[in-house]
Parts: sequence; structure tokens; C-alpha cells
Amino acid sequence: MKLLCTDLDETLLNSKSQVSPETKAFLDEFLAAGNRLVLCSGRPLMSILEVKQNAGLTQPGIFVSSSNGSRIYDCDSKRTIMKTTIPLSYVSYLQEEAQKLDLHIQTYRENDDDDAVISPADDEEIRFYRRRVHLPLVVSENLCDALTEAPCKMLAISLHDFDKLETFRRNIEDWAKDKIQTIYSSGCYLELFQKSAGKGSSLLYLCNYLGIPVSDSYAAGDADNDISMLEAAGCGIAMKNATDNVKAHADVVTDLDNDQNGLAEMMYKLIPLR
Repeated sequence: MKLLCTDLDETLLNSKSQVSPETKAFLDEFLAAGNRLVLCSGRPLMSILEVKQNAGLTQPGIFVSSSNGSRIYDCDSKRTIMKTTIPLSYVSYLQEEAQKLDLHIQTYRENDDDDAVISPADDEEIRFYRRRVHLPLVVSENLCDALTEAPCKMLAISLHDFDKLETFRRNIEDWAKDKIQTIYSSGCYLELFQKSAGKGSSLLYLCNYLGIPVSDSYAAGDADNDISMLEAAGCGIAMKNATDNVKAHADVVTDLDNDQNGLAEMMYKLIPLR
């Protein structure tokens, strides 16, 4: 039994945010052979489940690692099997620091059937974000006022000024050192989540949970928040369209990009399914 943990955007999904027919055919063969698939993303659970449904991935053996590995969901039993959160006091502090820079920051309400994105305003950043992530929007000037429990993650967004994001990251660096991770998932998204979490941690958790040797695990991604799982996996796969930093942490790099079924083409080379 093999385990494949794959990022979504710019990895499993093409530029239209779809699983192509060719990639779907590989996933069907991979799962039919008794292997396990993990859909990994910085996105919250319900957004990933929407991708899964739209792709027609209805087979058994699929798990979701959402919010950068802070939450693991078993699609067969329809339940969360692991969840790591950040304290509400951290949410308040991070919002205060973001406000000093007039930087957009958001968080999430995450239950098994009631996800929502919580934003301090219905602004340009949240509208951009929701073009791909189709969650209900809760507007709350104070993020904690809309939370009933600690969230899995926060997300700072700057669409036009990367330096503002980087200033924010540096400003909280000392405070965050033993508390949270701050990792870019794109040039305009800075992910913030529990220090002990991450896509790599979720891969190791699932290997142990399923009794799969780490040596039989594969991980694919394109951005910095994928690096931990590429390093944790038996084989880390960077996409051709990945950043140079990600490629430097991978065991192999695909010959084709995410619009050319690069992941499926590489996996057929690594695992004899035909």
C-alpha cells in the first residue's frame, strides 16, 4: 500500500482549478490498486471537499489534510481524526499586529459541516480569495467575536505589496518562534498555523495511523508550505512549475507542469500501475 499526499493548487489542479481527465484516470488507477490518497492544502476542509466532489473522487481510501496539515479528515468515515488549533489569544495578537500595517488578515470557523471564512471587512482581498475558495463569508471587525473555538489557521493577504507581508512576518518573528509557523503559500498569501502542525506532520501522522511505512509515501507540491511534506515523504516530488526553493528540497522534479498532467506522468514512472 502506497500513500500519496498531494497539494491542490498548481500541483494536482490545473490553472482552471480542475483535475484534468488524464490526472483523474491516474488517481482512479492508484486508488483501485488499494493505495491511499491525501488531498493536502492550505484551504479549509469544505473547500477541499468541494474540489474532491467536482473531480468525481468518490472512491474509498481518500483523506483530506486541510489548513496546512492542521486538520485531517477521513472521507470514508466522514469525521475529523486529528485537529491542531491556535489559541484565541494568538488570533487577537496577530490581528492587532496586522492592523498596524493596514494588512488584511482572516481566519476560519471549521466544523465538520459548517466551515466559514471570517474577515474583518468585505474587502478586495477577501473577494479575491473567494474566487477559488467558495466558503460562506462572516464579516466581523474583531475576528475573535465570530469564533466559538480556536481556529486551525489564519491567513494574511497582500495583493499589491509583498513588502507589507514580509514586514508583518518580520515584526512577529521573535514572538512566533515557539508558537506558530509563518510560511508563504504564494506571493500574496502568508499562512499562520500551530508550530507543531504542517503538511509534513500530517503525512507522518497518516503513515502511522494507516500502518504505511514512510518509505512508501509520496508527496507533491509547488510552494513553500509544501516543503515539510516533501522532506517527510519517502519521495518528495516538486512540480516543474514549483519555486526553486521547493525544487531544492525535492527528490525528483516533474518533467511537465500542472497544466500538462505533470504529477500523473511522474507517478506512473515511480509506481508501476500498468
